[in-house]
Order: sequence, then structure tokens, then C-alpha cells
Amino acid sequence: MTSHQRRHERVDSLNLLSYICVNENQDVVSQGMGRTLNVSEGGILLETHVPIDVEYPIFLSIGFQEELTEVKGKIVYSKKGDNDRWQSGIEFVMPDDDTHRIIKKYIDAFNRHHANTE
Repeated sequence: MTSHQRRHERVDSLNLLSYICVNENQDVVSQGMGRTLNVSEGGILLETHVPIDVEYPIFLSIGFQEELTEVKGKIVYSKKGDNDRWQSGIEFVMPDDDTHRIIKKYIDAFNRHHANTE
């Protein structure tokens, strides 16, 4: 999918987060830390030191500025990047209104900041 086909604008963003992946019995199959490389209202690009299994849902705790939000996601793809770290495209799955508000507020603030610096 090219950037022209995306439903939501992505902004470059480095935010630390923690994640867990669970199986159908809600058992934790993996967990760790990572960082966002970009963010949109529909998902994130996550960078980690280890691969994440695309088979399982992922639960993210992300810090956006002073706000922390938790959101469920679906791993759309995972590949090894140029820097030997893994990059995973994650689509948010039914984020609640508060999570959507926090993400939108962060993206809007990012866009305002960059509009003022150009």
C-alpha cells in the first residue's frame, strides 16, 4: 500500500511503549519494549529488538507526551530493518474514544509544531 492509499496521515514519532502478545487462551506469548517510528489515527510502525509473531493480537501501552494510553492492535507485517531491528506495522483494533482522542491530539500538536517551524 503506498502512502497515497493510506486512510490516515502518518507522522514521524519516537515514543516508547511496552507490548504484550496473547494467544486465544489469553496466555502471554511474548512481551517487551519498543518505540514508535510513526503514528497515525489507524496504527503505528513499531521498532523492536526482536521479531513479533504476527499470529497473535498485541496490546500496547504508549506514552504520547504526558498521556499514557492502551490500545489493542493487529500486526499487519513484520520485517527486519536496515539497523538489525524489527519493524512491525500495527493496525489499531477498535480503539476506545479516549485512546482515539489522545492519538488525534498528539498528531494535531505534531502538525501544528511542524507548521510553525517551516
